[in-house]
Amino acid sequence: MNDYLDYIDNKLQGNSDFKKRVIKSVSGNIYILFIDNLCDSKFISQYIIAPLTNMSSKTINSNTIKEKVLYGNSLGNAKSKDDAVFHILSGDVVIIFENMQNVIFCEAKGFSKRGIEMPITEASIKGPREGFNESIMDNISLIRRRIKSPSLKVEYFTVGSDSNTTTALIYMENKAPKDLVKRLKNTINDMNTNFILGTNYVEEELKITSKTTTFSTLNYSEKADIVASRIFQGRVAILVDGSPFCSTAPYFFIENFQAPDDYYLNKVYANILRVVRLLAFGISSFLPGLYIALTTYHFSFVPIEFILRLTSSRAYVPMPTTLEVMLMLFFFLLLREAGIRLPRPIGQSMSIVGALILGQSAVSAGLASQSTIIIIALTSICSFLIPNLYSTLIVWSIITFIMSSLMGIIGFFMGIYTMLSNIASIDSCGYPFIWPFGTGKNLGYKDIFYRSNLNKISKNNLEKDDKK
Repeated sequence: MNDYLDYIDNKLQGNSDFKKRVIKSVSGNIYILFIDNLCDSKFISQYIIAPLTNMSSKTINSNTIKEKVLYGNSLGNAKSKDDAVFHILSGDVVIIFENMQNVIFCEAKGFSKRGIEMPITEASIKGPREGFNESIMDNISLIRRRIKSPSLKVEYFTVGSDSNTTTALIYMENKAPKDLVKRLKNTINDMNTNFILGTNYVEEELKITSKTTTFSTLNYSEKADIVASRIFQGRVAILVDGSPFCSTAPYFFIENFQAPDDYYLNKVYANILRVVRLLAFGISSFLPGLYIALTTYHFSFVPIEFILRLTSSRAYVPMPTTLEVMLMLFFFLLLREAGIRLPRPIGQSMSIVGALILGQSAVSAGLASQSTIIIIALTSICSFLIPNLYSTLIVWSIITFIMSSLMGIIGFFMGIYTMLSNIASIDSCGYPFIWPFGTGKNLGYKDIFYRSNLNKISKNNLEKDDKK
C-alpha cells in the first residue's frame, strides 16, 4: 500500500487542491485521497469519513466495507496505480487501507456546472427549450428522459492520453445499423491524441479516409429533443464530456434545410420555409459570382434598363467591379465575426449599426455602388437562413466569385459544377452525403423535401437498407 501512496503522491505533487486525509482506525491507518475542487466535501465527511471512523474491528474485509460501511452509490476496486490516479482526477475518492491489499474508490463528484438552459445556437419558436450543458451525465439523462426503451444503449470510452475525456456513443440497438456502430467504435478506439475537447475531434478522424471538403459530415445539436428524434431514426449520437454539442451520424446534405420548428409548426408553413431555405442556399452561394459574370463579361444577358441604372450608380466608383464586390464581401465578413466575438448586447448593436453605416458610407465615399451593396447584403442575409452551412457558403461563394471574375459565365457554371461534384464525392460514415440523389439506396428515412405527417416521420429508420 505504501507503493500506491508514493506513486499517487509523485503523480499529483504540486497540486494544492489534492487532499490526503489520514484516519486512525482499529485496523490501522486509512488514507483518503481526493481532489478538493472535484468532490463534494460534505458528502465525504458524512458518508465516507464518518462510517470509516466508526466501523468495528470485524469489518476489515474490503467486500464488507463496500457493502456495509460506505454509502456511495458507485464503489469498486482500483485495478492499478494508474487507475487509482484516474479515479482521483475524475472526482472520485480513493481509499487505501494500511492492512489491506485492495484499493477502493467511491464516487463523490461535486464540481460546479452550468444548469439546463435554452440553447443559444438553436432558437425555437415552439417546442422544448432544454439544451445540453457541459456535463455528459446531465446530457445523457436528458436523452434517457425522452427514450424510455431498453433498446437504448450507452457505451463509454476514455479518449486522450492526457485529458482522459469521457466519450459516449448512444444508439438504439434494434434500429442503428451494426456496421455504423462498429465503424464509430473503431474510430474512437483508434484515436491517437493527447486530448479531446469536442465531437469535432471525432469528425476529423472520420474525414481522414474521406474527400477533403468544407461540408460537415456529422450533424450537431444542443437540443435533447432533436438528438432523441435522430436516435429514433437509427442514427448514432456522440457525446463528449465538457462539450454542450452532440453529434449524430450519418448526416445527409438535405438535412441542412430542415429546422427544429418544422416538426412543431403547421405542416404547410414548414414546407414553405424549406423551399425558402433552398432558395436562400442558391442565392448566398452563387449570386456574387452571377453578378460579376453578367456585369463584367455578358452585358447582353442583362436588360438595358438595368444596365443604364448600373452604369449611373457606378459612375463615381474608381475601382473595377471585381475588386468592389470582393471588398464588400470582406467588410461584411468582418462585421459578422465582430458581432459574434463581442459580448451579446454590444455585438447585436454593432452588427446592425455597423452594416447600416458601412453601406451608406461606402456609397457616399465612392467605394461601392448601390447595386453592389444590395447584392452583398442579400447574399449575407440568405446565408443566415442556413446556419449549419454558413462557413461553407462563404467559402463556396468566394470560389464561384473568383472563377466567374476570371472566365465569366463559363467560370460561374464551373464553380457550380465543382461544388456539386464535391458534395457528390463525400460520404458520412459510409452513407452517401448527397442521398437520395443518384445513390441507388433505398433507406427507410423518408423526411426529405416535403415534411409529411408526424406519424409517418416517426417510422423513419436507417436499418431498412442494411437488411437489404
